[in-house]
Amino acid sequence: MDVLLFIKGILIGVLMSFPFGPMGLLCIHRTLKNGRTSGFLSGMGVATADTIYAIIAGFGVSFIVHFLEERQLFFHILGSLIILLLGIRIFVSNPIKSFRYKNNGEQRFTWHYFSGFFLTLTNPFIIIAFLAVFTTLNLIDKNSFLPAATIILGIFMGATSWWFMVSSVVNRLRSRIRLRKIFWMNKIAGAIIFLFGFLAIIGFLVTA
Repeated sequence: MDVLLFIKGILIGVLMSFPFGPMGLLCIHRTLKNGRTSGFLSGMGVATADTIYAIIAGFGVSFIVHFLEERQLFFHILGSLIILLLGIRIFVSNPIKSFRYKNNGEQRFTWHYFSGFFLTLTNPFIIIAFLAVFTTLNLIDKNSFLPAATIILGIFMGATSWWFMVSSVVNRLRSRIRLRKIFWMNKIAGAIIFLFGFLAIIGFLVTA
């Protein structure tokens, strides 16, 4: 394994995960509400979807790239609608009840993972971003499997490390936050996530 290429992959994975859009906010919200496992699994869903897109970009699966590019608007609108509805759901929920009874079996960690996964898959812009990074930095040799596999493994490890760090830091702060503050943070998070979805839909309709 090319260690330098692996390290580059880790850095790309961290940098691709770093922007705090709706998924980052969702990870923070779930960590505050349910604990580190919930937030980390939400982030792992994002990391898994990012890695799938990196594999498609890295190995040049052209027909999938073409399919996603042709239906980019549809996937963006679908993802934006889901994020919008998710924001409403978070806004109207009562996080204090979940926080007090966190062992009541309602955390649904599997749902947290797959919701992060599928929401990220509805954003085909990620594959374009990976294509741009790979092309600009000339990192992928499509005639050789090992370099591409090395950098993609690094991307997955980088994204995983990022979400573990975020969920761990937020979880440490969680015990210092009063329940009343969590209530209002829940409202703010729901409103911002709703705004992300709403603005995305408006932007697509304007440019369509």
